[in-house]
Amino acid sequence: MRIILYTGKGGVGKTSISAASAVRLAELGHKTLVFSSDVAHSLGDSFDIELTHQPKEIAPNLWGQETNINESMKSHWGTIRDWLTTAFSWQSANEIVAEEIAVLPGMEELANLLYILDYFDKGEYDALVVDCAPTGETLRLLSFPEVMQWWMERIFPLERKILKMVRPMARNVLNVPLPGEDVMNSFQDLFAKVTRMNDLLKDPDKTSVRLVVNPEKMVIKEAQRTYTYLNLYGYYTDMVACNRVLPKDASEGYFATMKAQQAKYLVAIDEAFSPIPIRYAPFFGQEVVGLKMLGKLADSMFEKEDPYSIFYKGKAQYVENDDGDFVYNIVLPFISKEKINLSRRGDEMTIEVGVHRRNIILPQALTIMEVESANLEDGKLKIVFHRESKKPRTKKKGGIGKTHGKETVRDHPGGQRGDNS
Repeated sequence: MRIILYTGKGGVGKTSISAASAVRLAELGHKTLVFSSDVAHSLGDSFDIELTHQPKEIAPNLWGQETNINESMKSHWGTIRDWLTTAFSWQSANEIVAEEIAVLPGMEELANLLYILDYFDKGEYDALVVDCAPTGETLRLLSFPEVMQWWMERIFPLERKILKMVRPMARNVLNVPLPGEDVMNSFQDLFAKVTRMNDLLKDPDKTSVRLVVNPEKMVIKEAQRTYTYLNLYGYYTDMVACNRVLPKDASEGYFATMKAQQAKYLVAIDEAFSPIPIRYAPFFGQEVVGLKMLGKLADSMFEKEDPYSIFYKGKAQYVENDDGDFVYNIVLPFISKEKINLSRRGDEMTIEVGVHRRNIILPQALTIMEVESANLEDGKLKIVFHRESKKPRTKKKGGIGKTHGKETVRDHPGGQRGDNS
């Protein structure tokens, strides 16, 4: 089963791109389900039909689903939510208010994402296309398993032992509704599901994340940050879908100015995401609603390609921990070039190799660190970020030199030679 997740800044058209991809998959014979993990569903509007909590057939080989959050929560969070509601009610909270605050932040979206695991286990479909929530919420969800793992491994066993000892006293003396074994087992089951889902989403042979962008400055910046964090969390991005590109004949008046701006940002998109493949979809003269228009969108973006394909294998950039320091690895498709310059401003780092240019957004944790060295090794640029609070290390040969605010890669065994000319 192939799992394809589309995410992007709100309003870029990720629902339309998701729906169009599903249409093309179905046309090519893949039994496909497209569903929305966003609480604010718009997938049914894209197909111009009403979708329900159960998969509904839209066309041959194509099903769509808009999950009902109440059903999702009951399935994955029911026992825990019942206890939290009781606990909050015990604190004199209004029953309705207690039910609402018993849903922890992010649990609604997480419950929807767990459907991925359900469908994977059932094996009923060849492809699952997920219209994800906007990038901020999606990143929070994708980082959730690591946070939950820390809590489950370090805190949960201790809490369970303590609760087992104090539960009789709390119930009989204090009349406090502490969680029972059924609640603790539900936490453990939920953790097991989240862990399995996390492993599945990080398997590059099964799952791909695809970023949807528009040729606009703010959208590109957010997509860059998202792409960096996806790599940091271990998820694989195999494609960028650039939506709403003005056609060639839009060159007069108001559209001439917009087209000039888009031309600049299209170059920026290529610089930011290379070597990840970029597919382009035009700005249509009418709403992209219904199977016919979604088919046209799919034609423009994929042409004769199959969305089922893995368009890029591997990570173009990733972060490794090296004895408390962090090494930012960047795969350079133009590694044969000899001159590499790095410049950094805040959380933005620009890499220039001859006439080629890459622009990346650094994770927040790295923005407060100093760059210790940069070396070319085995087709990768390795940038070492050093914690100033640590004991200074012996600086590696081939470290960064700085001239006029630019940082330059120097000689390194097994790497290539750069200078500051």
